[in-house]
Amino acid sequence: MKNYLNLLFLGLGVCSCSFLPQKSFQEEFSDLEEMVDRLEDQGAFMSQSLDSLAHFYEDQIARFDSLLTFADYDKYLIEGPFSTATPGLDSTKSSIIILNTTSDREQALQEVAATNFLDVHFAQFVKRNELVAQVYSNSALQVSRVYPCYDHKNIVDPNIDVTQFNFYYAANEINNPNKGLVWIPDAYVDPAGRGWIVSLVHPIYKDNSLFAVLGVDFTVDDVIYTYLQDYDGEYLLVNAKGDIVAGKAGAIETISMPPLKNHVYRETVKSENFRVSDFNLFQSRSKEVRKMAQEFLLNKKKVFEFNEEKNLKVALCLPFEEIDWYMIQIIPNS
Repeated sequence: MKNYLNLLFLGLGVCSCSFLPQKSFQEEFSDLEEMVDRLEDQGAFMSQSLDSLAHFYEDQIARFDSLLTFADYDKYLIEGPFSTATPGLDSTKSSIIILNTTSDREQALQEVAATNFLDVHFAQFVKRNELVAQVYSNSALQVSRVYPCYDHKNIVDPNIDVTQFNFYYAANEINNPNKGLVWIPDAYVDPAGRGWIVSLVHPIYKDNSLFAVLGVDFTVDDVIYTYLQDYDGEYLLVNAKGDIVAGKAGAIETISMPPLKNHVYRETVKSENFRVSDFNLFQSRSKEVRKMAQEFLLNKKKVFEFNEEKNLKVALCLPFEEIDWYMIQIIPNS
């Protein structure tokens, strides 16, 4: 990205950007670049880890009959759709769901037993990747295995078809013909109350058919606030639709967004009355902020100078490379 920034600064040198000296301007963009690079490095490490786990999973599934021969059918007690494992009581177990939409429950029970080997590898994956919220497998036979164990009985509707959700179909044969890693482009609010979740998925094939989708979720709250706190200034992380995925309270308040719960955005997104549309740049009460969103997200500009908002001077923006996100710095008038 550094070569890209050098070209950017050359271009800015011939424009009339009098609001910020070029030296300071470059310093501000250097901070943005560092933040984006650190986050993308974390994403790259996560990708490599999941890719390795996916290859191991496929290698094991290729000898499915052998797995069944030595499977521990008694490891999980499954009552109706749900396993009886309780969150917090056994750190070696996942939450298992055999959804009511399965086409063959007996075969699904066999699949659970055959894939019990995943538990220890899921646990190791979470231990090595401290920012991971959960790692999981959702199969074509409607078997869901999620680690760590969670309160699945009170959260998941057992009548859903998991193949109709983006964390499954984004990796299927049609949407992912290369059969590799896929970032889910839009963060979403987790129903279990963990705030914004981002997913990375990888298809698992057996005999050239999609057997399952392996995935990992991590909370934007854990990742972003770890990085934002290291930098002075007011920052926003937004997706391509203009939704504010994360940000400092000062930045959100200065761009005419709704009042924050307890003055902290991370608490606001966890509250029951949170609405994504309220925290979208295109829904700001400020016409100039809406214009800023258009310039950054639609016109791919990197600098926006405020003329009407007297408390704001300029906003700077850099895009991510691997996911359709943008880091924005809001610079107020001193």
